Amino acid sequence: MAETGDVFAFDAEQLELRRTVRRFCAEHSDEATVRRWMDSPAGYDPATWARLGGELGVLGLAAPDESGVVGGLVDQAVVAEELGAALLCGPVFGTIGLAIPALVMAGDGGLRDELLPPLVAGVRTAAFAVPERAGRFDPASITVGAVRAGGGWELTGWLAQVVDAAAADVLLVAASGPDGVALFAVEGTADGVDRELLSTMDLTRRQAAVRLSEAPARLLADPGDAERVIGYALDVGAVLLAAEQVGGAQRLLDLTVEYAKHRLQFGRPIGSFQAVKHRLADMLVAVEHARSTAYHAAWAIQGGTDDPWLATSIAQATCSQAYSRVAADTLQLHGGIGFTWEHQAHLYYKRAVTDAALLGSAEEHRNRIALAVLDRAVVPPSQVPPVAGVAEALRG
Repeated sequence: MAETGDVFAFDAEQLELRRTVRRFCAEHSDEATVRRWMDSPAGYDPATWARLGGELGVLGLAAPDESGVVGGLVDQAVVAEELGAALLCGPVFGTIGLAIPALVMAGDGGLRDELLPPLVAGVRTAAFAVPERAGRFDPASITVGAVRAGGGWELTGWLAQVVDAAAADVLLVAASGPDGVALFAVEGTADGVDRELLSTMDLTRRQAAVRLSEAPARLLADPGDAERVIGYALDVGAVLLAAEQVGGAQRLLDLTVEYAKHRLQFGRPIGSFQAVKHRLADMLVAVEHARSTAYHAAWAIQGGTDDPWLATSIAQATCSQAYSRVAADTLQLHGGIGFTWEHQAHLYYKRAVTDAALLGSAEEHRNRIALAVLDRAVVPPSQVPPVAGVAEALRG
């Protein structure tokens, strides 16, 4: 992303990256393909996933290259936006959004160097089994314990809801050990690992309950480093989730504009009615606002120039609300057809609803933004706005 003064624009390589991923998704993630794979036992096409990693090389754009330099998160956000627009069935959130960033931040080492390359190549997948509250690591909610066993570790406990865990080859699990909370890697097919597919609203993104019973594990990040690794992964996950939400909202806006051009009522296209024009204009403003916040957050983490903690919350609050609003307006402007199983609008609506609950709701992130801003602002007590009560409650 190029910067000229206060203007930011995608460079030629990023524009070509967008076109390439969009063409790939048009071929491999059209509506019929999405419906077929969301009802399949695996929930996605491993061959398509492998092509994303091996042929296109877009799964690890934010991972270190051969020289050890970490790649661009803005580039990865471009990919996430296009995958969200196509509702690609696959472990986008668990593998690209969370597991790969955790491994990147874990630093050089035998285990990271073993796990990361096959994930980037698309031949293996991962899930991130770490408790969080509104996108922040929550050690108090850990339900898995770790004990030493021989030369390794064993994990015992349960996780009620883990995105992309049903078919994951490896699980990155936060567990409480004798020295504190650490992050472990567990093979998905290992003895003592039981996964139960959950019935959820969004069939394009699988979730599973995971139970561990003395499951063999390997230490990825010790108690002194686990919080940093997990925090980075959650920040990157929030940014890529926001970009994915932008992609879905943009696709719905495009569908609705096209429908308004051709749907006739009283002998006129419904897009010619002032009320519909206003609704479409509001949807456009919401999408563009969301896109700006998502890419600003990606840039903030990549460049380290702005506060990533604040930028990611702004992105999540804005993008979750925008996607939900655009999805609801799409259903209304499509009329009865938009509510039917045969129309694709309901697939995006369900994705919007479930995405809004991942890594914190828009309201939770707005409360966090208020807390951050009010804590840093110098405001006389008599001029503190009513929202200060939220910050006080959060401090308590």
